[in-house]
Amino acid sequence: MPPLILFKTWIIRIWGAEPVDRLILKGMEFYAFHGVLPQEQHLGQRFIIDVELSLDLAPAGRTDDPEQTVNYARVFRLVEEVVTGAPCRLIEAVAEKVAGAILEHFPVSEVMVRVKKPGAPVPGHFAYMGVEIRRRR
Repeated sequence: MPPLILFKTWIIRIWGAEPVDRLILKGMEFYAFHGVLPQEQHLGQRFIIDVELSLDLAPAGRTDDPEQTVNYARVFRLVEEVVTGAPCRLIEAVAEKVAGAILEHFPVSEVMVRVKKPGAPVPGHFAYMGVEIRRRR
């Protein structure tokens, strides 16, 4: 084996991890009906979702082949389907559903999901209330 491959294999064995690249979808906005309060469930509101998918992007970068990466348009559609689907009371549950769907449908090792709720029914001025989770295979 060439020295670089041997070194990479050695590092993976020592640290137990593959190289981490990320595919990022930031600021996806959807209108949905999540929330604890009845007015949130009835009127709905805007949710902003960020996701980061961890996977090895080197094959796609080397070959310029779309089949060697994750199709971010498909990720967007899946996130939209989950977020605008069945309502949840908690944004933690929305984040879990999004993370689970991504891990089920795409070959990624880890996913970070951030759910922002800019119109949360909380008195005061703020950019958003939100949660961020990371889930691995």
